[in-house]
Amino acid sequence: MEFACSHVVCNWRPESLAEGLSSTLPCGLSRTHSEHPYDNRIAVIPTPMPSVTPPPVPPRRTTQKHTRPTSMPPPLPPRGLEAKGQTRLKANVNVVSLKVGNLVDISKASSIQSSQKPVHCGKCRAVMSSVSNSQTNLNSTTWCCEFCGKQNVLSQSEVKMGRSPLWTPPGRDVLYVDEEIDADYMNLEDMLVVFCVDISGSMSVTSEVSPGNSMRSPTYVSRLQGVQDALLMALTSLLKSSPHRRVALVTFNDEVTIYGDGTGIPVSLRDWALVDYDHVREQGEKYSTPHCIAETHQCLTQRVKELREHGATALGPAALVSVAMASQFTGSKVIICTDGRANIGLGQLEQESAHSPAPSPYFYNQLANHAAEKGVIVSVMTFEGEDCRLAEVGKLADHTGGRINIVNIGTVATEIQSALADSVLATNVVATLLAPDGVYFPYEEDNHKLVREIGNVTEGVEITFQFAVRPDKADSFQRRDRVPFQLQLSFKTRDLKKVNRVITQQKRVTTSGWVWAGSLNMSVLGVHCAQLCARLTMEGRILEAQNQLKAQQDLLKDISEQKPIAKEESIYGNWISTMSMICEDLTTDTQQNSSDTTTLLASRTPATGLSDEAAKVVYQMKRAKSVGEKGRKAAMLDS
Repeated sequence: MEFACSHVVCNWRPESLAEGLSSTLPCGLSRTHSEHPYDNRIAVIPTPMPSVTPPPVPPRRTTQKHTRPTSMPPPLPPRGLEAKGQTRLKANVNVVSLKVGNLVDISKASSIQSSQKPVHCGKCRAVMSSVSNSQTNLNSTTWCCEFCGKQNVLSQSEVKMGRSPLWTPPGRDVLYVDEEIDADYMNLEDMLVVFCVDISGSMSVTSEVSPGNSMRSPTYVSRLQGVQDALLMALTSLLKSSPHRRVALVTFNDEVTIYGDGTGIPVSLRDWALVDYDHVREQGEKYSTPHCIAETHQCLTQRVKELREHGATALGPAALVSVAMASQFTGSKVIICTDGRANIGLGQLEQESAHSPAPSPYFYNQLANHAAEKGVIVSVMTFEGEDCRLAEVGKLADHTGGRINIVNIGTVATEIQSALADSVLATNVVATLLAPDGVYFPYEEDNHKLVREIGNVTEGVEITFQFAVRPDKADSFQRRDRVPFQLQLSFKTRDLKKVNRVITQQKRVTTSGWVWAGSLNMSVLGVHCAQLCARLTMEGRILEAQNQLKAQQDLLKDISEQKPIAKEESIYGNWISTMSMICEDLTTDTQQNSSDTTTLLASRTPATGLSDEAAKVVYQMKRAKSVGEKGRKAAMLDS
């Protein structure tokens, strides 16, 4: 666990502007030698003066500050949140980052490994650790849970014995490994790769790939030809690197064709079958792909070469049958390549006439959840210059850990190779974060225990959360020297083991007025802001995202005034600027349809107005990760 602040700020309020971070604490204040570097006492909070001018709108390129002479008349009434009597959100620096991609890689873990069973609290399910306070009697141990306060009485039969009468938790980072192999868990090398390819009429659109000259004419290649070349390269690569892996082909236009491994008779789904969810799923689940790529390479190569483009775009049924096929093998992948909006069958996203079925964007939510439950990774690639409603279709990749990108004829082969190269480190990953009673997780859970089902984890996955102390508990927290946090990460590894990793840390307590901005971890704050604001944007909570972005911009300014921002960390400010522009454009579009600001604040309609380019950026922001340790490259994730 990596925290943005060295201390827990116990008096943060989302509605309060009374306190701010100290920008001059290290050299501008004098303390006696007996005082702690951070003051845990409640400071006198001055009454904030009303704002004379509304906060500036985040600019697109440059920032210009204008001061208003005191002799001038007051400004016009502000619009937006200030007009409704709402205050601007102050950035919450209580943020924790979990680099899950590193934590599930037990081969690199420095933690203590134990074959014993963890001892759980009977109420909140916290795990007893070396930071727990316990009293040992002759035949039992009494443990007062540091998270919920429950008195747990543990007998000898409940606590593992060692040389001492009762077993003592070995450390603050412990791997509890179950050596028993799960019989239902499949070898991840025995997975299935399904190529789900659009062969609708629009795939015949050509692009110039080689300019002409006086000696020859320019060369044009259609989108389907580009995809065919990319698939042939991928099949050859898989044959060399993973000859025992299964590979299947599914195509779609106005019908869905299942070629499987290419050795059997293709199965076609058309007409009524394209709108029957259960039927399509059943066809995929019962379809068998018994042969590996070493046996089917020639057949699949021939099938790919014979593809021809025509018809509509039955993307939804094709995605469903592909996921159903892949769900037979944990850790399987589905790679979807399309250039058009789904317009027929399940999941259609455009309405041809008043009598045709309404668009069904929630289909992709349902299918994404099903794929995640089955351990299937779905990657989605669309062609540039088209409107495929990536904000909706991209949910398949966002929920399952796959890639989302916009390609062209020249980049589609590279992107497919990248999707194939993503290695699953662990499956069925669940993160549980525990804090003391009185803490809650804004935007997540309203209590001190947070459970997040992550599913499949590949290298570099990082998730962040913010936490806060309830106002009625702030006084009691300030009287405490330290407060504990515990991460419980349960998962299944590639070598069939069930693992629970338990990390327990303690953090000191302070108030926001005694936190020096220059001491904050810019990496954790920047990643969290990008992830949270992208998630809020996708959920249609645009104004909430804007509030977070504005607060983060102010905090970034405070930090930059106290310490120089490293070149590689400047990317976090770029993320904030990019998200601000996207949110501003969405707000402008929404306000044209509704002049009621209260309605806008309450609206949580998914952001269906995003262009494919904007949706791609927002989805990538949801998976933002800190700048890499090696080389400290200022490159964003999975693009």
